[in-house]
Amino acid sequence: MLNRRTLLATLTAGSLLATSGFALAQDKMYIPLISKGFQHQFWQAVKAGADKAAAEFGVEVTFEGPDTEAQVDKQMDMLAAALAKKPAAIGFAALDSQAATPLLKQAQEAGIPIIAFDSGVDSDIPATTVTTDNLAAAALAADKMAELIGGAGKVALVVHDQTSRTGIDRRDGFVNEVKAKYPNIEIVDIQYGAGDQLQSTEITKAILTAHPDIKGIFGANEGSAIGVLNAIKETGTKGVVVIGYDSGKLQKDAIRSGEMAGAITQNPVGIGYETVKAAIAAVKGEKLPAKIDSGFKWYDKTNIDDPEIAAVLYD
Repeated sequence: MLNRRTLLATLTAGSLLATSGFALAQDKMYIPLISKGFQHQFWQAVKAGADKAAAEFGVEVTFEGPDTEAQVDKQMDMLAAALAKKPAAIGFAALDSQAATPLLKQAQEAGIPIIAFDSGVDSDIPATTVTTDNLAAAALAADKMAELIGGAGKVALVVHDQTSRTGIDRRDGFVNEVKAKYPNIEIVDIQYGAGDQLQSTEITKAILTAHPDIKGIFGANEGSAIGVLNAIKETGTKGVVVIGYDSGKLQKDAIRSGEMAGAITQNPVGIGYETVKAAIAAVKGEKLPAKIDSGFKWYDKTNIDDPEIAAVLYD
């Protein structure tokens, strides 16, 4: 049995250890990531990459986003809450490339580096932006569309939004490529469905009704592309070439079955990993490039199982 003096010494030592452990926990670099959403498999894959980097580099990472990619105000609340915790750095994927500027300025004034990921912001505040070259990727989607419809005919776009950098660049990359290279292709409509499958489905039904002779539709993110597919199935429309963007089980299944011609895949795990890695470098004061290109690839049923492609697809 411990005597009183030994017991006190033991308790004191335990208290010191607990205090020390608490201090160590507090000293661990904390990096919250505020995403554009959480519902799509794409964002789950980004989170997996961030978690992988956190484990590798010994930092604490949290990952959150609004329920839908239309909730700009909710995302601003999340960014404000993250700032209030005084983190070492913040990863941020903007729903609205301008709305976040006041909060980003607060972060800058507090000496908290911002790493933009997936979708950049109209500001020079972020230390870098980890992203796909969406202009080039969407241009490739346009080239594939032109090839598949024989270089002529009516096409439309269903895009997730017109406020985020990704929405703007995927729209413009596709449209500009068509205008520059394919004079016999007419873009008859561009609609925005907030990346929501149901909303994108209804938008696509309206496009199909207005343009029964349409030859192709580009869905600019996972939710948009699945909405396009659903509308085509529900209306029994035949002969429309569908090209998507991102991955996810539904798109992969549709490509294997031939319902979707193909899609652009990003490298979402790489985006999450590189965002955390860049945040750590920024905290240490290291020089970062203006952009970190996470890459993209075209995939269809001919190459979907190739190791190089399979490595950047996700469910």
